[in-house]
Amino acid sequence: MSTEKLVFAQLMQWVPHYHFQRLVKRYKGNYKVSSFVCWDQFLCMAFAQLTYRESLRDIEACLRSRPNLLYHLGIRGNVSRSTLADANELRDWRIYEELAHWLIARARKLYAHDDVGVDLDETLYALDSTTIDLCLTLFPWARFRRHKAAVKMHTLLDLRGAIPTFIRITEGKLHDVHFLDELILEAGAFYVMDRGYLDYARLYRFVLENAFFVTRAKSNMNCRWAASRPVDRATGLRADQTVYLQGTQAALDYPGPLRRVSYYDEETKKHLVFLTNNFTLPALTIAQIYKRRWQIELFFKWIKQNLRIKAFFGTSDNAVKTQLWIAVCVYILVAIVKKELKLEPSLSIILQFLSVNVFQQEPLPQLFTQDIGVFLKTETPNQLMLLGI
Repeated sequence: MSTEKLVFAQLMQWVPHYHFQRLVKRYKGNYKVSSFVCWDQFLCMAFAQLTYRESLRDIEACLRSRPNLLYHLGIRGNVSRSTLADANELRDWRIYEELAHWLIARARKLYAHDDVGVDLDETLYALDSTTIDLCLTLFPWARFRRHKAAVKMHTLLDLRGAIPTFIRITEGKLHDVHFLDELILEAGAFYVMDRGYLDYARLYRFVLENAFFVTRAKSNMNCRWAASRPVDRATGLRADQTVYLQGTQAALDYPGPLRRVSYYDEETKKHLVFLTNNFTLPALTIAQIYKRRWQIELFFKWIKQNLRIKAFFGTSDNAVKTQLWIAVCVYILVAIVKKELKLEPSLSIILQFLSVNVFQQEPLPQLFTQDIGVFLKTETPNQLMLLGI
């Protein structure tokens, strides 16, 4: 009989247990808890993410079907629906938020030299949010519309590896632009965002902190032309200009020059106008940087399709945030393992393999050495290319 650890246990070895226990102690996660500690909660919720469980009852039934293996999974407490529900309601969600940040820091180092798809040495971030719909009857604290509830997942994505570097989960009606107030800007880095973040006073902070932004201009933008640079129209470029904002408030909010790049996209037949505070990169590179913004849309689409963030295992604010942060932890954890073990399959394929092999006793690298050609041929070509997803 094989003495190899279960696949699930091997995967969880990449989680820093000593750091996790420090977080639990900081937030008193195990205060007055005699059994089913925070580590048990994390393992059960991570198991639910990896094996696509749909409810607390589903998690309980699946784990209790293999009682002789729970110890080998790392779960020491008694698994029950009520115990897990109480843990999700009461254990501080910040434990899993900070664990995610630790994993993110490790993942970013692993993917720091990945190709970003643009001739750019600096760090490139994409900024956006996604709305996660909830039932108003079950989640009255998350009212979004008259008959609808929702939360928003604001994300800053490092495009070298599609690693989310900063996430904030808020009520659904919070406007995206307020997320800019919470960013700690990195000098020299580029931040690409859509028109929802176009607030001139907030964008001028990028200038003051020596960071760069690339965004779309609004159709009613009022500006004064100052200078033009030649462009190669064969590349799709139509204009490369220096402009100043007009209008009393706009000029006060952003008193410096802006670079206005006009581009015609032959594929979509659309005329796009970009704004940036960078005057050194070629105009075509500015257009290419904005095109990379689409990767964060694909990231949101991917996590909604592959992780459990639509059906929730609890109805409180704490339970929702706990589930979302553990989902982020699982995503980053699998990305780390993919890089550390130099696995060839895409992240989607890795998750599919893990979902049906969590109870197997087989070395992780060996699990992915079998022929996966049939899976690769069935993958949709317009899925995430980041991380080889």
